[in-house]
Amino acid sequence: MSVAPHLQLPPTDRVLSSRTGWTRAHWEATADRMLDALTPYATPGFAQYRLPGRGSWSGVVSDGLEGFARSFLLAACRIAGAGGAVDPSLTERYAAGLAAGTDPGSGEAWPRLTDCSQQMVEAASVAVALHETRPWIWDRLDAGVQERVVDWFSGFVAGRTWDNNWRLFQVVSEQFLASVGAPYSRSDIEGGLDRIEDWYVGDGWYTDGDGRNFDYYVGWAMHLYPLLWARIAGPDGDGGRAAVYRERLSRFLEDYQHFFGSDGAPVHQGRSLTYRFAALAPVWMGALADCTPLPPGLTRRLASGTLRHFAERGVPDERGLLTLGWYDTFLPSTQPYSGPASPYWASKGFLGLLLPADHAVWTERELPLPVEESDTYTALPAPGWLLHGTRHDGIVRLVNHGSDHNPPAPAPADADPDLGAGEDDPHYAKLGYSTATAPESAPHALARTVDGHLALVAPDGTPSRRRRIHPLRCADRVAASWSAARLPGDERAYRIETTSVLHGPWEIRVHRVESPEGAVVREGGHAVADRTSPFASSGPDWALARTAEGLTSAVVALYGWDGGADGAAVARDVESNAYGPHSAVPYLRSAPRPGGRSVHVSLVVLSRDSVHPEALRTAVRVRVDGDAVVLTFLDGSRVEV
Repeated sequence: MSVAPHLQLPPTDRVLSSRTGWTRAHWEATADRMLDALTPYATPGFAQYRLPGRGSWSGVVSDGLEGFARSFLLAACRIAGAGGAVDPSLTERYAAGLAAGTDPGSGEAWPRLTDCSQQMVEAASVAVALHETRPWIWDRLDAGVQERVVDWFSGFVAGRTWDNNWRLFQVVSEQFLASVGAPYSRSDIEGGLDRIEDWYVGDGWYTDGDGRNFDYYVGWAMHLYPLLWARIAGPDGDGGRAAVYRERLSRFLEDYQHFFGSDGAPVHQGRSLTYRFAALAPVWMGALADCTPLPPGLTRRLASGTLRHFAERGVPDERGLLTLGWYDTFLPSTQPYSGPASPYWASKGFLGLLLPADHAVWTERELPLPVEESDTYTALPAPGWLLHGTRHDGIVRLVNHGSDHNPPAPAPADADPDLGAGEDDPHYAKLGYSTATAPESAPHALARTVDGHLALVAPDGTPSRRRRIHPLRCADRVAASWSAARLPGDERAYRIETTSVLHGPWEIRVHRVESPEGAVVREGGHAVADRTSPFASSGPDWALARTAEGLTSAVVALYGWDGGADGAAVARDVESNAYGPHSAVPYLRSAPRPGGRSVHVSLVVLSRDSVHPEALRTAVRVRVDGDAVVLTFLDGSRVEV
């Protein structure tokens, strides 16, 4: 694929960057284009950037502040990384915006910082940007403007934030106050840093707040802000905490490098995916904090591959703007708090520009990603995930047996402790995610919930949900969990236990299912999506969907499905997937069950190779003996579930 010409990038360098062709100059040019594109949407004093697109629930003024704060972070990376040697108008715009945004009489003043307000999120970006550009912006501000900025930040002192990654916004902002000699609360800072210790679960992983909330916030918030705080506090002011944060980030990056496909795509899982290449924030922070286990050439190859991946797919768009979506505008991949400038948290993906141009990350030759050298298998017991990447097609798949984004048990009084509170979220509830697919997430598709899901389907067609996930096992190439399922008019919760076994490019799923009389068991594979309608085919015990570019999703019945002629099919939809307007999901279904317990075994495939489902039925031999399910593969290996 080629990068859109509107980015006006320099020529590629295939000597220094044999994999991507991109150098630091490409990063600078992309940042400049994104920053220049914002100016038509600035208010007269540059305090707000009011971008086109759906507004957030916080209102137009808050959205305008978001445009300033998040783009200021990008500008800060560009200004500081160049030692101030940028177009003077860039520093002037953001200095002017600070003056107008903190002036109540300007007509474009920012909302005051109040408890749990969206302004707290944006203030953290302003604080980090001010610290990194101190010699070029803060130190040159009029004393009166400095006082107003301090007064605005003072709303954090003794303020209340949401009890999750928001605690860190208070930490970095009050540390900035401390760095300029302004009043602040040491207990706010220490309390916030102490609180994240409750959420550290080992092996470099945090949950974002209480519960099992594992997603990209682990990298672009829980790891990022403590080390940004340490940059502001300085080596004499971190109380020894920074060493701990560096050690944890190093451990995290050992596994995190496996989340990216050979085409640069990150695994598509979790909320706030419209931040896109903000997923690179922990990768760059590892280099900035000198704690990365990744060689410099691998750091740049990973980062440049991801930025180029989006650039090749129209991000930023022809206007130079980031839209609410993944590639194109796609609102179901956003949240109600997402406004038109929210995607500019992607600025965190440019932190590498803070490294000097002669840093090894920019000067050493690119190295291949792990998935470019061999098939990879990574067990992540903390979040309950398996990752497996295949060298031949560059796809990385995530098997989810642990992250559900539900409140921790005991749940609220009005929620079943097994089911969890609220609705299931397609960006957390699926069994499988990947770098090549997205879940069906439009409201009209959620009622069916076919893809990446083992459901009990009531006679009226209503499927059960996968809400609270209870991890059971995650080691080597095997992971397992159980969840409770309910159907309308039935007060009983039925247990569904699933074990995933990885073998080559395949995932074999073994389900032990409790069901009521008359229910159907249904298993969905990955949803594939494209600009044109995917090809679909099915037989009595298999179903397949394939895009025009050759990405194939298939499911094959290996044991216990007994669905007969109606046992497999492909569900189609439109405007329900972030990867394209036309999507398709292969699925299996059983005959109506007599009730009680049953075992169902399926083979799930996502590949850019040719897939022959009928042949795959002979690739795995299944033997069920009481509570044991034994899988025997063609190479003679055996796995007992």
